[in-house]
Amino acid sequence: MKPINIYALTRLNDPELMSKVERQMSGRGRNIKIREWETEGLRLFSERLQPVCSDACSLTFYYSYTMQKLGKEFDLLRIADDQIVNIELKSGNVSPEAIRSQLIQNRYYLSTLGKPVYYYTYISGRDMLVRLSNSGRLVDSTFEELGVLLDNQDGIYTGDIEELFKEDKYLISPITDPGRFLRQEYFLTFQQRDIKKQILKNISSGAMLQGFTGLPGTGKTILLYDIAMSMSRKNPVCLFHFGSHRSELQQLDERLKRIDFYYCDKNTVPDVTKEYAAIFIDEGHGMGEKAFDLVCAYSRKWNAPVIISYDDALCVSEKERLGMGAAVFEKRDDFKGFKLTNKIRMNNELSTFLRTFLSASKMYKREYPNVSVAYGVDTQEAMNLIRFYEKEGYMFIWDSGLGIDISAMESFPGEALTRIESASVTGKEFDKVVMLLDDSFYYDEKRFLRNTESEAGGETSRIMNLFHGLSRAKKNIALVIMGNMKLMEQIYHILQK
Repeated sequence: MKPINIYALTRLNDPELMSKVERQMSGRGRNIKIREWETEGLRLFSERLQPVCSDACSLTFYYSYTMQKLGKEFDLLRIADDQIVNIELKSGNVSPEAIRSQLIQNRYYLSTLGKPVYYYTYISGRDMLVRLSNSGRLVDSTFEELGVLLDNQDGIYTGDIEELFKEDKYLISPITDPGRFLRQEYFLTFQQRDIKKQILKNISSGAMLQGFTGLPGTGKTILLYDIAMSMSRKNPVCLFHFGSHRSELQQLDERLKRIDFYYCDKNTVPDVTKEYAAIFIDEGHGMGEKAFDLVCAYSRKWNAPVIISYDDALCVSEKERLGMGAAVFEKRDDFKGFKLTNKIRMNNELSTFLRTFLSASKMYKREYPNVSVAYGVDTQEAMNLIRFYEKEGYMFIWDSGLGIDISAMESFPGEALTRIESASVTGKEFDKVVMLLDDSFYYDEKRFLRNTESEAGGETSRIMNLFHGLSRAKKNIALVIMGNMKLMEQIYHILQK
């Protein structure tokens, strides 16, 4: 998205035509809805700049830019090498506190750009300009002051604004990046913040069992840890972790003294002698009924609320979900649940493919340019293909349930594979992921992807391993199908329907 000339845009009065012209100017992929009061407010703002700026007719701003992953919108942004100017437009029916709150929120999000930022709001109904001071107060301002600021900006950025808001600036995992988490260098989406607010409100009203779910990549982990941090400011809290990567958590445990970590397996939790004001459960889908009963016993003993984060795997067949922790606590009458739906890590294309690949009963008429599927008749050919993808920058996530000795895989010509076991990927993310599927995978009568070895009573479901592995990808997915031509044909039916 490019900046636009607001003077040229405001020569028009028809909001519908303005929307079409704005799209052409900015290069965005769709028309935005411009309301009548916004049209008038933007025109008045442009006219007020005429007598105070040396070249007001040529001023360009990023107009109505939204940070897609976070849902945060800015009315006007002008970005230079040395500073940024942010202006919000209001019609008049808004309180000073609401204006101040928005500008402080803007400061929170724009801090990632690492430049001084000046924050203004123009209330067109009262022809009034206000500014956020460095101390966070709302003070009256003038267009003369703003004009000097705009004239003095040097090296105006005119490129794609999306390039300035890369995901890694504001999307982190507290497990794999504890330093940035402890420095609070992260943001919550509006949906995450709303769920947090509701959970804390329910706790104050006496709710003892709450949880939130969502597909991998919707921000469950950062939300759980953020709520735990908030509650730990007043009282000690604990976190029971049912996932992998104990070594990564050890770093966080050593540096974060306000939260005590306990590592659990499916059927039990450690003995805890200290009392806590709240219990947090990470990777709750890995918690069995016995472990949940022990958690509830602690909750009753300490009168401590329980907050659970767990994966939503509705795209996986019901039989494959048997034994998942969600079935244990979701059936409780006193359980209050929330669902995260905004995909933060995985883009819409990959998310849609993953759901359709695992449950082909619902097909989507769309292209999947960032999904690749290749076929190898045996282990030798499959490993040659894996090595090809590895050279292309893919992370090979392998499933120990394959029954193939990973050391034997390494014996093929070439350097050691860039790989990680599926049991260790929770909380991690990679730009590109490749996984291997053998002849034990098939689609059942309801068109759910199934696995014969999982049905034979394995400890973990290979479908769930596949689900968790592929959901680690941010940009590209590759599947190598080994000796299963029927599955290959069915997947290409999904890709090219």
